[in-house]
Order: sequence, then C-alpha cells, then structure tokens
Amino acid sequence: MIRGSCLCGGVRFETAATPRGASVCHCSQCRKQSGHVWSSAQVPKAELSILGTMKWYAASPAAERGFCPACGSFLFWHAHDEDMISIALGAVDGPTGLRLEKHIFVADKGDYYDIADGLPQKD
Repeated sequence: MIRGSCLCGGVRFETAATPRGASVCHCSQCRKQSGHVWSSAQVPKAELSILGTMKWYAASPAAERGFCPACGSFLFWHAHDEDMISIALGAVDGPTGLRLEKHIFVADKGDYYDIADGLPQKD
C-alpha cells in the first residue's frame, strides 16, 4: 500500500496499485509549480483514493494538476484522456520502493542544473 499526503495533512491519498514509470519532469509548468523539478509515478486513477478537499487546476487543454487548497502542495497530474494519474513521489509517506526510470521534458529544463545520473532523457 502506498500512502501519502500534502504538507499540512489536509489531503491524503492511498493506492494498492504498484506505481509505474517513475520519472522526473523538467517542463516549465512543473518547475514553476514545484520550484524545481517534479518526480512522479503513475497508478490507475480508479485505484487511487483521495481523502480531503482537492483543488484542480486546468494547466492546459489536455491535463489538470491537483493540489491542496490549504498548503498548496502539488500532488497529482492527470491527462484528461488517460485512465492513469501521476502521484507526487515526494508526497509519499515512507519509502516508495521505486527507482527513477527517466527524465521527461528535458528540452524545457532550467539552465541552472545538469542531469548527470545516466537515466534516459526524453525531450
């Protein structure tokens, strides 16, 4: 069971599904919302339980971002046409048991850091 929460604890989530595709996103939206990069993994949306009041932001015509309206923690990313939802790995309580698999949107990455871990990089 994977469990997690926002910073203030007002939003909690859990899933029995094994998260897949652990990645680091370097897109400008994730950098602006998180302050740097955002790491996540996907689970089936139908297998994710969210407790508490969430706020959803339509970041683009294709996707929305879920966050806590009290503390602002960025917890979820969901493409409207997908049955999977990305959960913030930094919000997971305790060990995730996962390893990063790739970096995404690296063409958008900030100029103030390098990616040097040898993982695949997708533009």
